[in-house]
Amino acid sequence: MWRETLMVRKINYGKILLVIFLTVLIWVWADLALDDELPVSGATISIAKSTNPNLWVSFDDDESSVSVDNILLKGPASRIGNARRKLNDGSLVLAFFLDAEQEGLTDPGEHPLDVLAFLKKSSQTKELGLTVESCEPDKLSVNVVKLVKKSLTVKCFDEDGIPLKAESIPSKVDMFVPGGWEGEKLTAEVQLTRGEIEPARWAPIEKRPYVELAAGQRREAATPVKIKLPPEADPRSDYFVTATLAIALSPNLQGRYKVVVSNLDAVMERIAIRATLDAKRAYELQPYPPMTLYIFDDDAQKGTEEQQREVVYNFPPEFVRKGEIELKNPDPPVVARFKLIELKLLPSATASSTE
Repeated sequence: MWRETLMVRKINYGKILLVIFLTVLIWVWADLALDDELPVSGATISIAKSTNPNLWVSFDDDESSVSVDNILLKGPASRIGNARRKLNDGSLVLAFFLDAEQEGLTDPGEHPLDVLAFLKKSSQTKELGLTVESCEPDKLSVNVVKLVKKSLTVKCFDEDGIPLKAESIPSKVDMFVPGGWEGEKLTAEVQLTRGEIEPARWAPIEKRPYVELAAGQRREAATPVKIKLPPEADPRSDYFVTATLAIALSPNLQGRYKVVVSNLDAVMERIAIRATLDAKRAYELQPYPPMTLYIFDDDAQKGTEEQQREVVYNFPPEFVRKGEIELKNPDPPVVARFKLIELKLLPSATASSTE
């Protein structure tokens, strides 16, 4: 009796598992059987970077990419729903890449491309678990040009296309270009960014020359070249500026002490500077004097003892930041020798007090 009960329980569990399995299978089958569709626009097909350096592949008008609109995706409702969510949040971007060699497009000339067939076998749509039912356009022309190796003159430019004079740069570099290129077309460019120009004045830097096969389509050389720019010419010149001196006395000392500069003639000699013309003019025309001698509270503690301190040159800060003005090297700042004379000790003050 006990064995029979155990066998019944085992059979019941088996039936339950079978029912669950069949239910899941029915739901999966129903989902797969219920296809849905999703129209998508704004997809692109771009030419993949070729591993073959002597091939140049493009679409009509030498374009490296084309737009494909009205793509109709079809598949199970759940996968269409997933694709629709990704499309709405921007995470689904249909960007396809055409590898000419994989497609067998290696002979020079114009080749037709069956766009629908190309999209159907794309790994991107396969990963979505969907198929492409239709698209526009359904045909494209692919142009293949055979490139030949030629020796090109190397020239250097900045980001704005302005030529840069190089101190050292290879005169020639071998690159693959269309066979019909001759004369001035046989030029490879090296572009230096603003952040690269200054380091290149101190030591050679490596950059890959490139040619522009068509607008926005660059082909780089297989190996970089070393470029060294000459030191930048100093835009500053040497000038002399008339010297005037301001004495900045601590508020606690004002009205109590007089500052006597014993080497005033030396201090007031013309100031030799190295500056751009704009910086020199700004220095001369500013409302502040060219030099200031600062006197501090502690200076009064030294009595009538002669002290000395470097004057401060009031160079316009904006030109200092740009390195456009400084004392003519190696001129050091002028050192002023001065004494603090207490006003009540001055002869006139003594005489007045006696009277």
